[in-house]
Amino acid sequence: MPVWGFCRGLSSVGIRPKVGITLMAITRKNRVRRQGTGEGEGEGESSGPLCLLSNLPTGSRMARRTFEFGRTHVVRPRGKHQATIVWLHGLGDNGSSLSQHLESLALPNIKWICPTAPTRPVALLGGFPCTAWFDVREISEDSPDDWEGLDASAAHIANLLSTEPADVKVGVGGFSMGAATALYSATCFALGKYANGSPYPINLRAVIGLSGWLPGSRSLRNKMEVSSDAARRASSLPIFLCHGTSDDVVPFNFGERSSRYLSSAGFRYVSFKSYDGLGHYTVPKEMDDVCQWLTARLGLEGYGS
Repeated sequence: MPVWGFCRGLSSVGIRPKVGITLMAITRKNRVRRQGTGEGEGEGESSGPLCLLSNLPTGSRMARRTFEFGRTHVVRPRGKHQATIVWLHGLGDNGSSLSQHLESLALPNIKWICPTAPTRPVALLGGFPCTAWFDVREISEDSPDDWEGLDASAAHIANLLSTEPADVKVGVGGFSMGAATALYSATCFALGKYANGSPYPINLRAVIGLSGWLPGSRSLRNKMEVSSDAARRASSLPIFLCHGTSDDVVPFNFGERSSRYLSSAGFRYVSFKSYDGLGHYTVPKEMDDVCQWLTARLGLEGYGS
């Protein structure tokens, strides 16, 4: 499996990965549908690097590693603030490149929060340091999951959403590894806890995953069956999955199987949409579908304005 495609992030915006000369050579293979370039910050405030001990209670088992997250970029709503979505980049990308793309979407009532993952050695890249929400050895259901890294990133997302007004609906979405992290957050919400046992504090209202996969997919159903509360929460959460049939980085069948695993575990409102010929990138039609889905599921006003 080619690792170069994994470092495109949300490649539809044409941002080159800033992860050193080793990965710059592989950008020759980057089959990106460019919609603009640049490295400027998104609209709104941008916080400095955040150092935290997994952002969970210090007594938890996760308090073994310190994760330093990068800058967070915010795109403020142009209209009435009805929803806040944390959007997560792919491996090797950053929150700045996403904010530039998201501010152009016809969703005036959404506030977008675009964090940047910690820079860490990634086994998939032979230990090369790269922005990553968790460590990954290979895209495989048989590959061990980095629960500590997943928990730290899910907790960071929850922390970003924790200060949103009570009347604002909150959700999380992402591309590739960001999509995997968003789906993991969905399972934490349903189970009511992280993998380490600490409570999950956020009432998610929508989850989106583009060209991603579901961490811990094979064990999810067994975990869900032991809790009626988990089944209730899962049945209330809408999830929208999109995947290209020609994805050569995260194969199409991973998206399909993720949808089936979620549905079999009790997530009733899982929508899966395929895109013929689409590789590991996004196109305007896909983002239009995301906008329409969010508008319908969250009851947003002003779509298209």
